[in-house]
Amino acid sequence: MIKNQTGWLFSIALMAFTGCVQAQEAKVGSIKIENAYVRATAPGQPAAGAFMKIENGGTAADQLVSASSPAAGEVQLHQMSMEGNVMKMGQVKDIVVPANGSVDLKPGGYHIMLMNIKAPLKAGETVPVKLKFAKAGEVEVKLPVNAVGGGMNMH
Repeated sequence: MIKNQTGWLFSIALMAFTGCVQAQEAKVGSIKIENAYVRATAPGQPAAGAFMKIENGGTAADQLVSASSPAAGEVQLHQMSMEGNVMKMGQVKDIVVPANGSVDLKPGGYHIMLMNIKAPLKAGETVPVKLKFAKAGEVEVKLPVNAVGGGMNMH
């Protein structure tokens, strides 16, 4: 029994370590990307949400103005919000990253939608996403695919 538990614990530790290895930080200008991930999809699911923390170490605000990925036919910037008791989601033209501040792209708020995905996104894979900022320029981030409900990567 102990042998099986040890093997099971080793597998859990290996999965956690693999998540840490896959998590990628990226930097362009004063912008730093952390804890980026995309959610896995079911066969036939046409879209997936991508999430991350964007920090701006500069003295001027910047804006995430677009994103693209070879894994999707279209990539949009989105925001979810509550209006009364109704949750609404819609495309936004940009996402402001305040000077010396940060913005969290997370479920229930700002996020990136990969639309018309070309193949199911499977947990353990990575998806390249290019982010374009108004001032800092472009940076590519390799987002690990997390199982639905997997949340952010552990560090």
